[in-house]
Amino acid sequence: MGAGAAGAAGAAIAQAIKASGTIVKLDPREFERILARQPGLLVVTAQGGIFSTRYRYLTSYKGLAFCSDSATPLNLPAGCEVVAARKIWIPG
Repeated sequence: MGAGAAGAAGAAIAQAIKASGTIVKLDPREFERILARQPGLLVVTAQGGIFSTRYRYLTSYKGLAFCSDSATPLNLPAGCEVVAARKIWIPG
């Protein structure tokens, strides 16, 4: 995927989060179960952390935004579209 398409996908997810106003934080295993439920999947990923690396994930499902973070990378379903972001910031 090109940088323009990745930026557009990230902007679309950001706009959806603003519109919905609800972000559901899940533990990594439950997040993987949400990912397994949806075809045509788009997942935004980022790595962060000060003292240790954390892997952060964001997707939408049935109008809600779901996020998770993990000390190890999650197993994303084959064929899902992945957008690598510099940072995922979740308010509050």
